[in-house]
Amino acid sequence: MTVDRTADAGTGNSLDLDVQGSAAPSAQPGTTRTTDSPALEFRPGRWIANWDAENKEQWETAGRTIARRNLNWSIFAEFLGFVVWQLWSIVVVQLPAAGFTFSTSEIFWLISMPSLVGATLRIPYTFMVPRFGGRNWTIVSALLLLIPAIGLGLCVSNPETPFGVMLLVAALAGFGGGNFASSMANITFFYPAREKGWALGLNAAGGNMGAAVAQLAVPIVITMLAVGSVNLPMAGWMWVPFILIAAFGAFKYMDNLTSAKGDVAGSIAALKEPHLWIMALLYIGTFGSFIGFAGVFPKLIKDYFPAFSSIGVGTVALSLAFLGPLVGSLARPYGGRMADRMGGARMTIAAFASMAVITLTMIWTLPLKNFWLFLALFLMLFTASGFGNGATYRMIPVIFATSSRAAKNGASSVATQRLASSALGLISAIGAYGGFVIPQVLNASNSASGSYTSAFYGFVGAYVLMLVVCWACYIRNANRNAMGHV
Repeated sequence: MTVDRTADAGTGNSLDLDVQGSAAPSAQPGTTRTTDSPALEFRPGRWIANWDAENKEQWETAGRTIARRNLNWSIFAEFLGFVVWQLWSIVVVQLPAAGFTFSTSEIFWLISMPSLVGATLRIPYTFMVPRFGGRNWTIVSALLLLIPAIGLGLCVSNPETPFGVMLLVAALAGFGGGNFASSMANITFFYPAREKGWALGLNAAGGNMGAAVAQLAVPIVITMLAVGSVNLPMAGWMWVPFILIAAFGAFKYMDNLTSAKGDVAGSIAALKEPHLWIMALLYIGTFGSFIGFAGVFPKLIKDYFPAFSSIGVGTVALSLAFLGPLVGSLARPYGGRMADRMGGARMTIAAFASMAVITLTMIWTLPLKNFWLFLALFLMLFTASGFGNGATYRMIPVIFATSSRAAKNGASSVATQRLASSALGLISAIGAYGGFVIPQVLNASNSASGSYTSAFYGFVGAYVLMLVVCWACYIRNANRNAMGHV
């Protein structure tokens, strides 16, 4: 299954993952409790006290229904977060048709700014649920999405809008990226260890689908409802009713748990572990490639195949960009499952090797100017990055349980699990910066040479470097480091 956060059952300490592979073994399924415990207490403001998902009787009588209700609305809110986060990736390619005359460099800044802000917000958003309550923060975080959605609708309605204003509104779309962390943090507290992976996998998958749906729906809506060439403001306005429904649903049907606690100390300790920074590098290569290419894919289609720029055929071609994030998301759980069998390090190496070969093939076949070949190769690249996401995250709990400084110093399994959980959350945030790096590298390449080719060769070199790092750290010394099946 794919996960972003799990929890250390019995302690309330949260664990961060990022929708991939297998969850860290934060609590043993055998720890289910059936002994008497205080009855659930429902307090004003939809606060619930005495929540214990590991208590089988409580879970079967009331807990499962409550948890599922919260999960359903969490999925919807997170889905809209990803929609808003990725809106600018499809809007920017339609700006010329709406009368805007921004340079290519400015366009890439509009693409990359939401990822920069969203990645940064993931860290503080993680701690908002313990501070304010999951229901309360879901209401707030959903309503915050109105700002970038309405802001987009307003600023793209006037071609005279200054670039600085456009960049600010694009940055505010980062609220959607932050939503991912708080949504996963919230749901982890509702489910017992034996069902946590499945619940968080559903939450994560439902959220990630927002990127694909936005890239599918926006080109169709803005052209179908166009008075002239495109009705670009609808790209933002069309989501406002859904955001309001999500906020109302959270207000009406979600709950806060008094037992939800954060783990700031674990995050500070994880920053001191060398393995955190190694795995963060690898994760930039896998998840960073996924989110980065998701942002630039419509732009690349527009630039490499200008014949598709006309309304009609162009709308169909740009709408096909949604297939990239779709196949990448669907590949993630399978990458984790294969890593369970083959080892995460081996699967990560295979993913980087595949990404390097596919990228080279794409570069070498570009002179053919075959759109369908280009699309097929990019979908393969998304798929390989998805497999890599699952494999990379499968590695992290094992590494921190066997080879972290804490483990070598004799720390308990509970302590290493807490450390792994915090590391996973930080790595999740760092990896999301790939959504900023990839567009900016492409921008630099285009500014220097008028082509994206140099950037793609640079990505190939990065994949090879990350492959070597993974092999050197987690394959070559596997026996000595007791990590034979990382």
